[in-house]
Amino acid sequence: DVFPEILDGMRATFDHAGFDTVIDTTDYDPAREAAWVERMLVWNAAGVVLGGVDHSVALRQQVRDLRIPTLELWDISDDPIDVCVGVDQRLAGICLGEHLVAAGYRLPAFVGVPEGRDPRADKRLAGLRQVFADAGCPEVWVERVDRRAAFEAGLIGTRRLLARAEPQPDVICYLNDHLAFGGLSACVQLGIAVPEEIGIAGFNGLEINGVLAQPMTTVVTPRRKMGAAGARALVARIKGARVDRCLALPTELLAGGTTR
Repeated sequence: DVFPEILDGMRATFDHAGFDTVIDTTDYDPAREAAWVERMLVWNAAGVVLGGVDHSVALRQQVRDLRIPTLELWDISDDPIDVCVGVDQRLAGICLGEHLVAAGYRLPAFVGVPEGRDPRADKRLAGLRQVFADAGCPEVWVERVDRRAAFEAGLIGTRRLLARAEPQPDVICYLNDHLAFGGLSACVQLGIAVPEEIGIAGFNGLEINGVLAQPMTTVVTPRRKMGAAGARALVARIKGARVDRCLALPTELLAGGTTR
């Protein structure tokens, strides 16, 4: 998955600097995120790491007022709480969209989770929409599944999408590679040839792609590098050093066998 690899990238830097880490997950729930930050502040944490850059106004102001070194990971912003290290999510969507348009696709669709749950995926979808709109495509069909972003959600979302979309999409993009694998499985079950009838594109370049007989087209994100760079920036901030407020890392388009 994404975040364990980011944490692997951070661990050596934090260990070398003598810092222990306390980890929690919030399932994209702002209230749980705020409660976790509150605990860290009570415990006098040396620094805070937050996933993404989309936080409540109250949380942003609280952390800024206390002047605690804060790292936002996985996304970028012109106005981070303190420092951020990640990828330009909208640009990643644009990169994938341009590849698909160049391959001749004109009837795109997207399968993901409910809008607002994963703001990074929403930004990638916005990038896709921009590219396909510029290419003259009227819309991107979207199917959202209220489940964890994993294999089953991709399978369910794809079956729902293909049952309602008219005309049928010629390419389906997914929130991540795990959903894309679920979508690929749905196409196999329905007797739909990939990529001859429908293209499949994922995101993140996850490990599953390395064991598939038919590697998926995806966008590879530098997760371990992101963790290491973020950890170095946070340690520097804890020690009072000035660092670049925003570091955007490049992604890589991997053209697999699931698109033409």
